[in-house]
Amino acid sequence: MSLAELRIENLRCVESAALEFSPQLNLIAGENGAGKTSVLEAIFLLGRGRSFRTRNSERLIRHGSAALTVFGRTDDLPPKQAGVEIAADGGTRARINGENAQSLLELSGVLPVQAIDPEIHKLVDQGPERRRRWLDWLVFHVEPTFGLHWARYNRALKQRNATLRSGAGDTSAWDVELIRNGEAITISRRKALDRLGPRLAQTLERFGGLDVSVGFFTGWAAGTALEESLRSNLEKDRARGMTGSGPHRADVTLRRSNRVARETLSRGQQKLTAVAMIVSQLQLLQDELGMSAVLLLDDPAAELDEKNLQRLFDELASLRCQMIATSLTPETALFQAPKATFHVEQGRVKRV
Repeated sequence: MSLAELRIENLRCVESAALEFSPQLNLIAGENGAGKTSVLEAIFLLGRGRSFRTRNSERLIRHGSAALTVFGRTDDLPPKQAGVEIAADGGTRARINGENAQSLLELSGVLPVQAIDPEIHKLVDQGPERRRRWLDWLVFHVEPTFGLHWARYNRALKQRNATLRSGAGDTSAWDVELIRNGEAITISRRKALDRLGPRLAQTLERFGGLDVSVGFFTGWAAGTALEESLRSNLEKDRARGMTGSGPHRADVTLRRSNRVARETLSRGQQKLTAVAMIVSQLQLLQDELGMSAVLLLDDPAAELDEKNLQRLFDELASLRCQMIATSLTPETALFQAPKATFHVEQGRVKRV
């Protein structure tokens, strides 16, 4: 699977653009601020319903426009189509093969997409939210019931939190649903991480022998059932007006020499660790499920010295998936010659 066609309307500085991609390596070149990363954001929107650069989707809308739209078509037989619209009033809608999507999570089933950008080190350096998203993207693809359990869990969590804030006190109506789906989510996450672990360790070893260990925190105290944790923390939850235990608080823990990895890894090592986390996922999907994803590479050479850049390129060269990379110039040396090159200038995109 690869993205064959992309159309963009009113995303950041891009007023209108239409691109046709190669299923192999594509290069988008242009000066800083020209709009090349915005093209990658558009692709990420098609697969995730959000940007990899900002949590505020409304910021993506071109100044003065009421909404942005992105449309994509894959090269599957038959082709799959997806469209995303983000309105200035805060609404995000998705359509898949002409039908309204019930959840943005469904987009991942149409266009699996991952991104490696200059901020990728934050996967290691910052809090658990990014690492949960990283893990859940894999879980969605390898555990068929995960999406359903996650949607049900989130509905129950919102209702429980609303009950806590209202002071009504009795949360039992939502606890049953929360526990049932929360436990299913946790089992799926553990299974996926166990499946990925050996492959990730091998990738870290190829990246200069990075001795980073990977663990999993469920989101509540070890050795305690979720039901017990919810019950024992009920008064704290009432005081805070929110649920403090559950899969929504989970984390993928990264440690090196018995210390939190971010405390001992340099910025370049953090980036390599994060890249290894992404690459190992793509390899697992390819080798075990025969599934390929679109990999977005935003200035892949940023903050890497020559030796580590070569390690990255060697790893990317082994992947059998569509890649779309950005660069300041079309002449940038990558791990292979691009099959299609585009130039971006002041938000206008044309094929070279």
